[in-house]
Amino acid sequence: MNPAHPTPPAAPPLQHVPFTPALMRIVGTVSVGFVVTQLDVTIVNIALARIAADLHASVARLQWIVDAYTLAFAVLMLSGGVLGDRYGARRMYAIGLVVFALASLACGLAPNPALLIAARALQGAGAAAMLPNSLALLNDACRHERSLRARAVGFWTAAGAISIAAGPVAGGLLIAAFGWRSIFLVNLPLCALGLAATLAWIPAKSSNTGNANKAAVTAPAPQRPRSLDVRGQLLAVVALTAFTGAVIEWRPLGFSHWAIWGGLLLAIVAGVAFVAQEARTADPMLPLGMLRNHTFSAAVVFGICVNLTYYGTVFVLALFLQHARGQTALQAGLTFIPLTGGFLLSNIASGHVVARFGTRLPMIGGALVAGLGYALLIPVDAGTPLVALLAAFLLIPSGMGLAVPAMTTTVLSSVEPARAGTASALLNTARQAGGAVGVAAFGALTGGGAAAEVVGGLHADAAISAALLFVAACLAWTMRADIAHSSPSPAAEPRMKTSR
Repeated sequence: MNPAHPTPPAAPPLQHVPFTPALMRIVGTVSVGFVVTQLDVTIVNIALARIAADLHASVARLQWIVDAYTLAFAVLMLSGGVLGDRYGARRMYAIGLVVFALASLACGLAPNPALLIAARALQGAGAAAMLPNSLALLNDACRHERSLRARAVGFWTAAGAISIAAGPVAGGLLIAAFGWRSIFLVNLPLCALGLAATLAWIPAKSSNTGNANKAAVTAPAPQRPRSLDVRGQLLAVVALTAFTGAVIEWRPLGFSHWAIWGGLLLAIVAGVAFVAQEARTADPMLPLGMLRNHTFSAAVVFGICVNLTYYGTVFVLALFLQHARGQTALQAGLTFIPLTGGFLLSNIASGHVVARFGTRLPMIGGALVAGLGYALLIPVDAGTPLVALLAAFLLIPSGMGLAVPAMTTTVLSSVEPARAGTASALLNTARQAGGAVGVAAFGALTGGGAAAEVVGGLHADAAISAALLFVAACLAWTMRADIAHSSPSPAAEPRMKTSR
């Protein structure tokens, strides 16, 4: 028990509410967007050698082919959430699917590296519109039943986590059968399916998908739509772009290069200006009061730690398997298969654990389990049998799969439903930025990519990751205890009328 955050009086026990067919369709629909956005985070890495040969791309161009997507995804995430709050999550989610599909087609047809980089950035813009609004739609569908929302978030998170883990495997298989362009063109039928399901199954206006007796709750008068904070958005874009760009270029340019220091300085100046802008504007893009909520802020920092360690470790492991162990790209991708199974089982189980025990316990336990998995990688070297990696490859996704849905539920539970898009956008912006930092920083630890340097980098990466996950577990301990149980009872929750 943290004395600074005493446990409120216990709420009535949560009832087990079954999934309705309508809710199952909504969960499946919003999961499509999450799958394609997360799949394109990792699937492209396996194709870089083929792209370099076909388009005569330099190493620097290859880096930007990967990073253009993540950068655009991160810097535009807040805009996606705010626009969803203003114009409707359903509308912005559908627009994101269309933009992502068109960008994927451009990627698949790109004749040179420059156009491929531009198309990848456009993919990131589509992903930024989809991701926060898919979570807002899910939250809206389940907002009257916390146990239901916890399980739905578990399925949604499992879909994205599995797609990240399956990216290298799927990429290797597609490239072997159809060539590197197929890894982008495969998004077209997925986006078409998601768009059709959105138009058919997600209500055009907010509706109560919970129990029928919730309809008696009186709705307040519609709130004035939020105005777009253009100045704040531009400052956020500059700050995040400068910081992420400096991290990306840290390794090729060196930390003492003027561009790195200039980028970091610009990021600091723009960040300070952004905070000042948000503090004085009447309708801020980012309500600073959200950050003053300890539970919300702790969950966001927790998410940064999770993404930083996982994205960075997967990047280093891919180098380790291919450069130190001599595996082919497809063999390395197949080695990651245990990650898929670990994510699937733990994400689904997390919803039931959160519904029964609240969010703090699975966050603490999940961080410690994943941290143990990272610690098991510390003694690994090029001669270590693959079977010896199995425990780490199961513990890492199992711990993450248990913690991340609980973390997401914590964020959604700590803000009012009208701010769900903004809250989820801030969470995922922070996580994407953390992932970019992890890849850049942990990649720098591998030096020039020689086998001995990669092994040494893996050891340092594993030790840092284990320490960060322990810090994340301690941070989760300081949060308000068991938010799923301490929230107001469903009958006391006002029904928020928002346009979809």
